[in-house]
Amino acid sequence: MTDYTPYQKGIIKRYYEHRDTLALQKLSEIVSDLYLAASPADKKRLWKRAAAALAKLDPPKTRAARILAEEDLSGLATLLTDLTRG
Repeated sequence: MTDYTPYQKGIIKRYYEHRDTLALQKLSEIVSDLYLAASPADKKRLWKRAAAALAKLDPPKTRAARILAEEDLSGLATLLTDLTRG
């Protein structure tokens, strides 16, 4: 196993400390991209990314499942707001 330098350990530590913030930012960008997406293929790809981002955030399972099943963009935006307020 590779030993990390103190600098590398600090980077890794900060990444894991801010993992939730990074996931929220990524989900926020996905919501914006979904709003602007025109083609069904782009929307399908973005909804898959949204599902992956939500899995990292641990939102209420039934609410997230409903939003993803219905592909409810306004519901996703509201959930994002609720998660941000924490």
